[in-house]
Amino acid sequence: MILTDTHTHLYYEKDSEKRSALMQRALETQVSRLFLPNVNSGSIPLVLGLVNEYPQHCFPMLGLHPCDVKEIASAEAKNYLDELDILKKTIAEHKIYAIGEVGIDLHWDNTTLEIQKKAFIIQIKWAKELGLPLVIHCREAFDEIFEILDAEKNEKLRGIFHCFTGSADQAKKIIDLGFYLGIGGVLTYKNSGLSRVLRDLSLEHVVLETDSPYLAPVPHRGKPNESSFLVHIAQAVADIKCTSIKEVARITTENSKNIFGV
Repeated sequence: MILTDTHTHLYYEKDSEKRSALMQRALETQVSRLFLPNVNSGSIPLVLGLVNEYPQHCFPMLGLHPCDVKEIASAEAKNYLDELDILKKTIAEHKIYAIGEVGIDLHWDNTTLEIQKKAFIIQIKWAKELGLPLVIHCREAFDEIFEILDAEKNEKLRGIFHCFTGSADQAKKIIDLGFYLGIGGVLTYKNSGLSRVLRDLSLEHVVLETDSPYLAPVPHRGKPNESSFLVHIAQAVADIKCTSIKEVARITTENSKNIFGV
């Protein structure tokens, strides 16, 4: 059995011993494929460093997270155009497997919507030019993201809606756009409603993720998440779909290969 974590920030752990333990626990639970999304220029060396440590298991994705799209530079962040310039140069120098994570987040700050849109569109164009999938962060912004994707849609537009927690109608729209649904720990939360949506979806449209260290699944909810916990998400999917965890692993890993080409 091979499980694929299509979205993990495992590189946030900077202590080398703890990071090694996280990787070891993932491999012991047969989570042997880990895709690492970038968030800003500061995390580039962290992503690439972990890939260099585990080249057979870790795969880099680079993009500017919507929460890091800022117009005014500060000690914590550069202007978003400078961030994009650094990312574009890095992408030209390294093998990556997706542009991500990118998108729109209106939960924390809706005053940056217009520049979030601009950054998102720029990175969509990168993905299409390079033949790469997009890994989309969407929080309280389905309408805004759908509007942009409809305008940018062509045969090259594809990818994953990371951490999908939407409705059945939104799931259908995402699938119709040619994207997969990234299913994570929220599936295991009693009142999320996601299990009802997933029950009516084909696994051909689904990939698994942890988004570690965030959104740990039951029975670890409230604790730091890690890629080894993907097994709980896979089991929850198997229970909902009345199939085996091995079948869930097989289908979702195959889906990840179709998306990332590896």
